Amino acid sequence: MTFVGKDDEEGVVVVVPGPLLRLVREDPKGDYVKLGGDDLEENNKGFVGGGNSRCWSLWWWAKLVVLLVFVGVLAAVFLKWVGPFFMDKEIIPILNWEIRTFSTPALAVLVYASVALFPTLLLPSTPSMWVAGMTFGYGYGFLLIIGAVPIGVSLPYFIGHIFHHRIQSWIKRYPKNASIIRLAGEGNWFNQVRAVTLIRISPFPYMVYNYCAMATGVKYGPYLLGTLIGMVPEIFVTIYTGILIKTLANASQEQCFLSAPQIILNVIGFSFTFVTTAMITVYAKRRLKQLQTDEELLLQ
Repeated sequence: MTFVGKDDEEGVVVVVPGPLLRLVREDPKGDYVKLGGDDLEENNKGFVGGGNSRCWSLWWWAKLVVLLVFVGVLAAVFLKWVGPFFMDKEIIPILNWEIRTFSTPALAVLVYASVALFPTLLLPSTPSMWVAGMTFGYGYGFLLIIGAVPIGVSLPYFIGHIFHHRIQSWIKRYPKNASIIRLAGEGNWFNQVRAVTLIRISPFPYMVYNYCAMATGVKYGPYLLGTLIGMVPEIFVTIYTGILIKTLANASQEQCFLSAPQIILNVIGFSFTFVTTAMITVYAKRRLKQLQTDEELLLQ
């Protein structure tokens, strides 16, 4: 018979063939008692976790594969039927009007101005980023957008200083809802950059944080740097979306379907973009939650 014993302040762990038993002292000077049921299962987690961890890992990968297949099928359906119909009715007329009305330099100025000014007016700048992707591609499109972002996030930051006390009172009134953005104002320069980056990646409303950042005490330098880092994934996703829209629009306008290789590449690209964005967002949310937990422990 195999026997392994471990004595500590809580009790003795006995390993024998069959179910794992844990004996725990009720009294430091008293006898040991055997735990069963939920207590036994709870105390066994640390000793039988290896197999469960492997099963959990396999289950996670299986769910990821199913998600990829579902997203791929959804993308194929969109590219085959939904996309062309939507292109004929909405996108192609807009693109034709855009080409007839504006030159390429004028489009660059309009994209830059909209990305720089729309967040201050609480208007979405995502369509402008699509236009940047359709017109300028990844390289120039990224440079155009990332050059306008500092203005778009700085104006609300400094305007928020005017309403500093009002925003602070709102934060105090809803401490649970505002706990995430308060993290950005805690700690040193590096901690503030990290918190702002995670907030930008997470689904927290982009334009709301622009105005609330000042009231949380975050310095302008970490705020700007964290914003630029955190927005890189979103910029590439919107540029890719613009390029995909242009590809579908061209195929629809020429009255021809995408070839099989084009459909496969677009489906793979769409699936990869979707899954990568989802994973980065989930990671950012978990890290923010961990930072919140750490802050609460420090305050206790």
